[in-house]
Amino acid sequence: MTGSRPRLVPLTPPAAAAALAAALLALTGCDAQPSAPAEAKGAAGPPVVAPGKPGEPARTLSPEEAAKATPDDSPNAADFSYTRMMIVHHAQALTMTGLVPDRATSPQVKKVAERIAAAQKPEIGAMEAWLENNGGDRRQDTGRGHDHGLMPGMATQAQLEQLRAARGTVFDELFLKLMITHHQGAVTMAAEVLSEGNNVLIEEMAADVIAQQTSEINRMRAM
Repeated sequence: MTGSRPRLVPLTPPAAAAALAAALLALTGCDAQPSAPAEAKGAAGPPVVAPGKPGEPARTLSPEEAAKATPDDSPNAADFSYTRMMIVHHAQALTMTGLVPDRATSPQVKKVAERIAAAQKPEIGAMEAWLENNGGDRRQDTGRGHDHGLMPGMATQAQLEQLRAARGTVFDELFLKLMITHHQGAVTMAAEVLSEGNNVLIEEMAADVIAQQTSEINRMRAM
């Protein structure tokens, strides 16, 4: 019928309740997503593949197992003692190489002295930084560090005075003699900390000392 208004049919209480429930379901249905698995929520990270020993297959470890399998490389007394003493040991090498420009005659001696100084000065800085980062005071008494005579290869004060007084070929020969002994002492100290120490970074530094200074010993012996 033209112009008639639609008739509203009142809902009975049960019908109203059903309509309300349907409306609520339509509104909340899009949020009703499945919850993530509990194991995904608790995952700490991806698994870690650990290489096996020679002849053994690799193993897949959980992050927790990998953390437990990582060795503890906390510095021990040998690491601190080596670092403090090697700083003093290297410092004497720099004192000796500092005498070369005004006293040496051999170009080979001058070159090897330059190489020694160029290598050992930054090594001192690296060891001082390591001590600082690990709470160690490089001036602390180690039981050996203050007695230079107990450090392998250290030149005595008398030998240093003799080196300062020498010139020309006499200086060259004495410098090589003292520096070879000095390097041999450093190699001995580095081998000791590789056996007794525990810190990975100190092990790497000590291995570098052995490789580098053994090569320099051979070079100086050939001069």
